[in-house]
Formats: sequence, structure tokens, C-alpha cells
Amino acid sequence: MHVHRVIVSGGGSGGHIFPAIAIADALVSRNPDTQILFVGAVGKMEMEKVPQAGYKIIGLKVSGLQRSLTWKNLLFPMKLIVALKEAYEIIKEFNPDVVVGVGGYASAPTVAVASWMGIPTLIQEQNSYAGLTNRWLAKKVDRISVAYENMDRFFKSDKIVMTGNPVRKDLLNKPDRKSACDYFNLNYDRQTILIFGGSLGARTFNRAMAENVDIVREHPEIQFIWQIGSYYREQYMDSETARLSNVRPMVFIERMDQAYGCADLVICRAGALTIAELCALGKASLLVPSPNVAEDHQTANARALTERGAAEMIDDEEASKVLINRALEIIHDKDRLKELEKNSLQMARPNATEEIVNEVLNLVNQDG
Repeated sequence: MHVHRVIVSGGGSGGHIFPAIAIADALVSRNPDTQILFVGAVGKMEMEKVPQAGYKIIGLKVSGLQRSLTWKNLLFPMKLIVALKEAYEIIKEFNPDVVVGVGGYASAPTVAVASWMGIPTLIQEQNSYAGLTNRWLAKKVDRISVAYENMDRFFKSDKIVMTGNPVRKDLLNKPDRKSACDYFNLNYDRQTILIFGGSLGARTFNRAMAENVDIVREHPEIQFIWQIGSYYREQYMDSETARLSNVRPMVFIERMDQAYGCADLVICRAGALTIAELCALGKASLLVPSPNVAEDHQTANARALTERGAAEMIDDEEASKVLINRALEIIHDKDRLKELEKNSLQMARPNATEEIVNEVLNLVNQDG
């Protein structure tokens, strides 16, 4: 089999970058001769994260359409033409066997140009509500890897393969509960609620913890790991709640595997990758979809779980009032907790990365 040259394109957020790197790693572990080039967007997170993972990346000067009518949208056609031209030059020079798009600004011009040039293409849609870029690309590509049922609402069913979303390998080596609790200096015999909102933090969760200090104090039998986030460090790290003996406040959680390891219930946003992790580990969760996400993806993701009894969902606006109360009700209801764990594990797709790689390699082999 000849050496595969693969372009992986997309990014903009961790939710797109992580799957891209996971797919690249899995391709290289199958065939160490595989050459991989990433194509990202100048000034976006991937330009830093991808080289850290050991891959070469080229940035396109591309930006997305603004959601509202702004003067920036008038520049969009010009920027798109420039990006298409740049993508064409890169593809012509690198000469890939296959191009993979993971969503985000850069994947649109790269995947579109590749398909015009007759190169096999696959896109990965992480959410249960398909993003604009992928809906636009769907007509042009050969294969669409999805993580949720009923995606034929957006894509032609003969192009869809159900693979699930890649989950970080380090999370799948489940640490035992005792060592996980030791890591956070927590009591092994007590139930634990993990509450986190991404590396910057989530204002809603922080307010919920701060405003419900009395309730948290009244339940010393329940421990909280509270990830505050770098953005809110000053405001909450020394708050009354953070000083309670049953609360572990942290700016950032380095070891998410350990955090999941001691958590009986997880309170978090409903990003596609977080959900993939919760299901892979069979965790009970209380999801609060972020209101600041394009096309309200997170509510759709959360609903896909709540409809199957695999999670509960609370609206962001109500969260600071009801979140902590509901979390304590769930954690004290052993049957409800078990049911959520069982249903969430049933939605897991632990082999997602390998299945996506199978599809990528099949495309190449069919073609030549």
C-alpha cells in the first residue's frame, strides 16, 4: 500500500481541534509512513495546538460569516476567494490522497477545493445539529461521519456513517475511585459532584455555587470538585463557598481522568466532546447547554441524551437558582443515578476514532 498523504482541516475551538488530532494520531499509528498536513485558520487556536501535538499546520486567511448583517460580511466573498485560492495552492503542492474536514472556518475552502479537484473527502460532524460549514460541504463530499442518530435531516443518508466522536485516550484508562479521590484529597467514602465549565470557566456554574453556599454547607456528606476557570479566578477562588471543607475549588483541572474517576454526578456544558466522554465513562450528568454557541448546538446535543434517559438538562437562565438543588436530589436518589449511568453508557462509542480512520482509508483504497 502506498504512503498515504492526508490533509486534515478545520479548528477554531477545542471541540474541532481535538478530534482532528485524534484522527491524525490514529492514522499514523496504523501506518507510521503516513504524511499529515493540517490546514487551519490564521490567528485561531489550532495554529498553536497542532504544532504542540507534533504536526505541521498551514493557516488560511479566512473568517466566518457574522451572524448579523455587518460590514464585515461585505468582505466575506473577497476573503473566501482568497482562502479558496490559498487552499488550491496548498492542495496542489501537497497532493493528498484524501482530505478530512472537522468543521470550523478553514475546513470549508479546503474540503470544497479538494472535492472540485476530485480528491476523496470526508467530513466529521460532531454535533446533533449540523453546523453551517458541514451543511454546505455535504453535497460535495464523499463521506460524512456523524455522532448522533437522525442526521439524514441534514445529509443524504447514503453518505452518512455513524461513528461517534473521538474520546481522549487518557480518559478511557479509568483510574480506580480510591486513587482518584486521593488525587484531589477527597474522602473516598463520600459521593462527589464534579462541576466544570471549560478552561475559562462558566459564569453560570460559578454563580450557582456562590449563591447556594448555604445548601452546599448543609450537605457535608457530599463533596464538590468545582472548576472555576482562569477568567473567574479573582472573583470566586476565595469566595465563601470555595472555603467550605466539602468543596475543592480549582482554577483548572489538569487531570480530567482523575476528576471523572471520583465523580458520581457531573455538572457541565453540553459540547459534543464532553458528551462523548460522559457516555464513554458511563457518567450520570446534569447538562446546562451554553447559550453562546452557534445554532444552539448544545441544547440539541443535550436533548439527544435526555430523550434516552441518559442525562438531565437545566436551562442556563434557571441554573443559578435550581442547579445545586437538583444535583443534590439526583445524587441522593440511588436508583435515578444508576439509571442515568446505565443509559449514558449505552450511548457510548469508544471506538469512534478507529471507525473514522477505517472510513478515511476505505476512501483512499476505493479510489486507487
